[in-house]
Amino acid sequence: MPRKQAALAVATNEGEEVLDVESRLTDDNHQSLKLWLRMLSCTTLIETEIRTRLRTEFGITLPRFDLMAQLDRHPEGLRMGELSKRMMVTSANVTGIVNLLEQEDLVARDAVPGDGRAYSVRLTPAGRRSFKRMAARHEAWIIELMSGLQEDERAALMATLSTLKRGLSALE
Repeated sequence: MPRKQAALAVATNEGEEVLDVESRLTDDNHQSLKLWLRMLSCTTLIETEIRTRLRTEFGITLPRFDLMAQLDRHPEGLRMGELSKRMMVTSANVTGIVNLLEQEDLVARDAVPGDGRAYSVRLTPAGRRSFKRMAARHEAWIIELMSGLQEDERAALMATLSTLKRGLSALE
């Protein structure tokens, strides 16, 4: 007897079912696996929507936005290697993003005194203004996308995920 699938489509695309990562589950799967795939599905849906909105409204990619967000928190700038660590991407990826943002005059790259190979990257004044506009819209989008949860549900979910994160951090 075939195992029954536990999760179905989460959306439709012009009448056609669109399956997410949960569609691979069966009733026999452990609840922890079901929870992991549910969290991944939600994250993917939100990230996809944010990517689309950033591109549509601002003509920017999520990685560029993320890099600018890191620099916004550090007005003095960050070294390329530090950006790579914070964004959890390769140095080559950071270099490519910085090159594009530099061409648009949104970031500036400065040589690090005393280290001939190192560069620090900072937002330009135009980059800071641009990021502030994008960040305000980004926050509004996240609030909108989370509006399906009541305030107490958001608080409970945050507490639960904090507990999970502490447990995961203890593994290190």
